[in-house]
Amino acid sequence: MTDSYSNIGKKVGEYRYFHSSALQVLEPEVQQRIADAASRASIVIGKNFNVVKLSSRTDDITLLNYPTFFEEAFPILEQSWKFDLETLDYRYRVYSESINPPILHRKELLLTPDHDEIPRFSALTKEAESIGLFDDTKRIGFLQEWERLLKDKGYDVVDHSLIPIANQETVSQIEPTSLESQQIHRHLTALTRIQMSAPMQSLARYGYLDGSKSIFDYGCGKGGDLQLLKENNVQAAGWDPYYAPNAKKEPADIVNMGFVINVIEDAEERSAALQSAFGLAEECLVISAMLENANARSGMPYKDGVRTSRNTFQKYFSQSELAAYIEATLGAEPVPVAPGVFYAFKTSEAEADFFHRKNSRRRTPINVAVRRNVHNSQPPRKRTASLACKYENNSELLEKLWSFWLELGREPKPNEVEDLEKIRNCLGSYPSALKILVKQKGEEGEAMLEKAQQQRNNDLIVQLAEHKFYRKPLPRPLPERLKEDLRHFFGNQANALAVGEEHLVSILDNARIHSECVESAQKGIGWLDDSHSLQLHTDLIPRLPPTLRIYIICASSLYGDPSSADLVKIHIRSGKLTLMNFDDFNGKAIPRMLERTKINLMNQRIDVYQYGEEFEPPNLYLKSRYLHEDQEGFSEQLRFDEKMEEMRVADFSGFGPSPSKFEQILQDNRLSIDGLALVRSRDIPPLDSACGRYFKYRDFVECGETQEAEQIENRPKQAETYTALYDLAKNLLDPIIDYFGMIQLTYGFCSAKLNKKIPGRIAPKLDQHASHELNRLGNPICERVGAAVDFIVEYEDMFEVSQWIAENLEFDRLYFYGKDRPIHLSFSESPTHQVTIMTRGGMTKKLLPRSYSRDKFLELQTTPI
Repeated sequence: MTDSYSNIGKKVGEYRYFHSSALQVLEPEVQQRIADAASRASIVIGKNFNVVKLSSRTDDITLLNYPTFFEEAFPILEQSWKFDLETLDYRYRVYSESINPPILHRKELLLTPDHDEIPRFSALTKEAESIGLFDDTKRIGFLQEWERLLKDKGYDVVDHSLIPIANQETVSQIEPTSLESQQIHRHLTALTRIQMSAPMQSLARYGYLDGSKSIFDYGCGKGGDLQLLKENNVQAAGWDPYYAPNAKKEPADIVNMGFVINVIEDAEERSAALQSAFGLAEECLVISAMLENANARSGMPYKDGVRTSRNTFQKYFSQSELAAYIEATLGAEPVPVAPGVFYAFKTSEAEADFFHRKNSRRRTPINVAVRRNVHNSQPPRKRTASLACKYENNSELLEKLWSFWLELGREPKPNEVEDLEKIRNCLGSYPSALKILVKQKGEEGEAMLEKAQQQRNNDLIVQLAEHKFYRKPLPRPLPERLKEDLRHFFGNQANALAVGEEHLVSILDNARIHSECVESAQKGIGWLDDSHSLQLHTDLIPRLPPTLRIYIICASSLYGDPSSADLVKIHIRSGKLTLMNFDDFNGKAIPRMLERTKINLMNQRIDVYQYGEEFEPPNLYLKSRYLHEDQEGFSEQLRFDEKMEEMRVADFSGFGPSPSKFEQILQDNRLSIDGLALVRSRDIPPLDSACGRYFKYRDFVECGETQEAEQIENRPKQAETYTALYDLAKNLLDPIIDYFGMIQLTYGFCSAKLNKKIPGRIAPKLDQHASHELNRLGNPICERVGAAVDFIVEYEDMFEVSQWIAENLEFDRLYFYGKDRPIHLSFSESPTHQVTIMTRGGMTKKLLPRSYSRDKFLELQTTPI
């Protein structure tokens, strides 16, 4: 982009955004690239998209569609096409079903200065700035956090104005309760994932630890799990032959036998213990054991296991061996839920309840993205006082019914409603309650019910296909709720089974798998890798179309519950599935892979690859690709990934650099990772470390006549100074050398000690040679900070060099002294692009400054000196 329109367009990092009405200011070749991209995607400017995102460093183009750009104060992004112009490929994304789409601010910056809407849009931006809406940029990029911020500030958006809202919400403003808010076991899951054992974590995932089930821990060890269960109001007891030998072995709904059978060296005693534990279970026995792995080879062979260096016994199983052992010992076919973890059920009802929990847990919150004008509030439609009163007086009762309705995905039958008599007493009749809810929720409620119905229908299809795959008949008699589900969604049981079987067979259809992977990626559910695979976070599996969910279930049938992993990779054409576990996936911006399990769908072969001492755990880069925008932490991760790509510190295609190489890249670029943020390093590097591609820090420190003559210790004390010198070298000196060849430094960093030795002609409070160093009061010596250097290019006209710099680089200040004299050049995070020409004037021929803006300087044909 040239300076003819450098002040037009919204600038964010290296990118600039233009509304379609402003594209005429772009150079003809840029306009042609946009036209070519639109043609490639068969879309029309102004009709299918109205905003263009351009990079200042590459030819990359993204076309964006904000349908309500002029109507909404902060419009919602509905579609995007991101182009790689080298390959002419593009990624299409649609946000129409997203409950947390990106939104746009400061619209006036995308328009030409003479546009009629500039005053209205600018006034809105000033209002938003005045109340601090843009102070924290982490909270303004996506709809949900933006609406929470507006509410926190006490404002609503009406047309293009910010209006203070009252403290009390009216009945019509009460937000509908989503299914997510009713899943009360989630806090326990979040709590226990860090501290509880793997089998207990699996019980939490399925909602068994909500207090409704009693738990007995057979072989409880020191009782760590028991303590956590009791702290969370779960009825729990345990026994251990060493730590709690006097405790009573008592029956419970669920019995856990966690990593017990693998430490019993006597095979008969091992089987007897397993049968004893199963005898105590009234519904389910959870069995877990150590699996074979690379580290399992250490130890001396002993009986059917190994004796370890600590004189303990370990029996290592393969996943299939453990399943076969449990079935042979108990006479019940176990269900795998995670690597090394199986459930053995006592009754068909308990098993059916498990499959219901498995296929309906962690559903997408029933919170639909109704395409209403969320920022242009309209008066609520009129309701009768009687209706409003009834809802307000019975809101808790009605919201409970509403949540149940959404959970079922169909209208609850009276005999299914827990508070039926209370509803009749308070509201007259059950149909009256439903009528009140329908009117109260309005169009948004209708959309929520429609989405809930589709979701529940998909869950049932997956559940039925899973029964068919495992050759497990539906329980007899059918539970009443399931019976009503099949009648409502499929007409009868026979139809339901046929639909489940049809979807099960469809997993062999590569074309269908490919089509559904593409469709999922377009909705932000996973990352499509060149049409070879779809990778996504396992929390997103329930949002996939039924066929892909069934594919994952079948492929992982021996592995267990895929949600025990962090990422899942669907291989589109090879019939394989890969599950990956990382160290602290949610907490780290770049987690490291600990285990990768590849499963062949056809022959159920499982290959496990573990990383550790022998194999370096690889990094996972650009983690936001595998998340969805409504997942917690997405916006922070996206900012981190965008910053990484923007800084172009490494090539992240394929697997990206190794962890050790990446660590060195961070050091070289003066970067470090702090949680989910990419920050500048606080380390003091060795002077002989690289500073850009052509220099070392020592070159800037030991630079100039005075320093060379006096041999003064001129080393910077502030970490920010080293960072500024690096930025100066990378952003200014490196490209200058790339174009003109090597330069000669004549004056670099100047410490307070060196400053005292330089005779006159310097201005340390202005010239930025002191960079970020501090004076005795702890304040910057130069308030401009940044960093500066004086240099000359041998055999080059320094006026031509200066003009090239002004035209091509983002500099702060440039001082020109003559065609054959060194120039002064500085870099700052907030560049002013000021060029000053030093001319001799008056009787004394004293150097006098004459300053120009970048544009004015470029208009000069020759130097005025």
